[in-house]
Amino acid sequence: MKLLEIWVKAPFLKGASLLIVGECVQAIFHDVYKKFAEDRVVLSGCPEAENVGSIMGKIAAILRCSNPKEVTVLTIDGSPHCFTMHAALNEALFVTRSTIPSQHFVIVDGKSVQVSPGSVRVGRYLHLVQKCIQKCPQILEDLSQYSLEHRCSKK
Repeated sequence: MKLLEIWVKAPFLKGASLLIVGECVQAIFHDVYKKFAEDRVVLSGCPEAENVGSIMGKIAAILRCSNPKEVTVLTIDGSPHCFTMHAALNEALFVTRSTIPSQHFVIVDGKSVQVSPGSVRVGRYLHLVQKCIQKCPQILEDLSQYSLEHRCSKK
């Protein structure tokens, strides 16, 4: 189901384990998607095609109105618009003052990798990312493995 098209008080959301997933994940990484979708209500969205503020607002309304058991976000790592799905969950938890358990996962090389809510928060503050790069410059070599844009910028 599409996140922005679901009624926030839909009975099946109450007390459910939710999976908020990037729209393209199911098609590109079907096996990872199937594993995560099991026993969860799946809500999909794409911040490239949809307003991120609307996504955050919808998640916040679901948290407030349906009190899900837990929320998991699964997206593709390295996608700038997918990153905002994680930020939207963090923001929704903050504005609703919700203590509902949450998890963040990204898909790297066809495998899911859990990232902390703190990683998502730090990613929004580029001066803190810069500090991390200064303390661990090797990370830029690691980035070369994943980012075509980074590899091309070095030429």
